[in-house]
Amino acid sequence: MTRTARDTARHQILARITTALDQNSPTPPIVRNYRRAGSGGPGDIELFADRLRDYGAHVRVVAADGVARSIAGALAERGATRVLAAPGTPLAWAPDAARGPADVPTLTLTHAVITACCVAIADTGTIVLDHDAADQGTRALTLLPDYHLVVVRRDQVVAGVPDAVAALTEVRTQTWISGPSATSDIELERVEGVHGPRTLEVILAL
Repeated sequence: MTRTARDTARHQILARITTALDQNSPTPPIVRNYRRAGSGGPGDIELFADRLRDYGAHVRVVAADGVARSIAGALAERGATRVLAAPGTPLAWAPDAARGPADVPTLTLTHAVITACCVAIADTGTIVLDHDAADQGTRALTLLPDYHLVVVRRDQVVAGVPDAVAALTEVRTQTWISGPSATSDIELERVEGVHGPRTLEVILAL
């Protein structure tokens, strides 16, 4: 292609762009039919428990007045003696558990950590922690120990992610947990406990 031909083609392209820009055609409306927060459904509790089990988490569904007994049973089965609970959790949940701030060496030697939660999502089996809440503790509290036992109340379970986002409007420091910590290497060999607890146990209080 000669230089004259190239210049002609360039001129034609630029002329078409200029013409299109001069038309000032209106931008078509963008469809923003996003899913909104809803009221949930009667099957949310069962779906949430099923999703957790799919991820490999342990789930205990108990009556509201059976939380302390369930925690005691879970710790006994695991043989956990060095137990740390988030400072704001009810004393009755684990009377013998240590509470208060803990340094990294203490956390790495802890057998089990106990917390409450902020929101739980049925559709994804996700638990959201609010680390500014005393009953959920700092982020390190729930990442360093190998076993995390979390209590979820029935009224904290929402249907989907939009519902959780709506409920978390004022929550600044969050951790979203979907099952035990796990990753895979290049050969897709699953390894658990790399980025957080190897074992997640959920007590669902109805």
